[in-house]
Amino acid sequence: MPPQDRGADGRTGAALARAPKAVARAAAARRPAPVRPSGPPPPRTVRRMPNPRLTGLGGGLFCAALMLALGFLDGLLFGASRTFYGVLFLPVCVLTAVWVRRCDLLTAPIVVPIAFAVGLTAVADGGDGLTGRLTGFVTALATEAGWLYGGTLIAGTTALVRRVRLMRRRAAARGRATA
Repeated sequence: MPPQDRGADGRTGAALARAPKAVARAAAARRPAPVRPSGPPPPRTVRRMPNPRLTGLGGGLFCAALMLALGFLDGLLFGASRTFYGVLFLPVCVLTAVWVRRCDLLTAPIVVPIAFAVGLTAVADGGDGLTGRLTGFVTALATEAGWLYGGTLIAGTTALVRRVRLMRRRAAARGRATA
């Protein structure tokens, strides 16, 4: 082999190409094995939970559409039971507060009462005409205010807890970056 095809240390081109692979294998052999978390793996159902991230507007539309659908379903199946409607409202509040994006957390406790009122139109008793329906809606809104306040409190608390956790994570990351 001519001298121009050899490396500075006298090895051939093929030997030079194999050298980085051998060095990488030796370095990998010296590294400690990755540490695996102890304990059983998480259940499969937890891994498959949906994790959508809704914008503020998307969270409002999701909540309002779901409450309207639940209101019509309640009217169809349970004869417009406002108590059942209120009970269904609580998990919708939690889902809305959990699925809204981090930067839109403030919107969750705002859109929830609006969605309650939207869905209540399907459940509220009303008389004939616009005045009768409006009177029935206002009466239902007044008598079911406990559910409304409870759901808003749940959404606000969930959003607040998420916000505090986010701020703590950011502070910890800043502390690690400066250390």
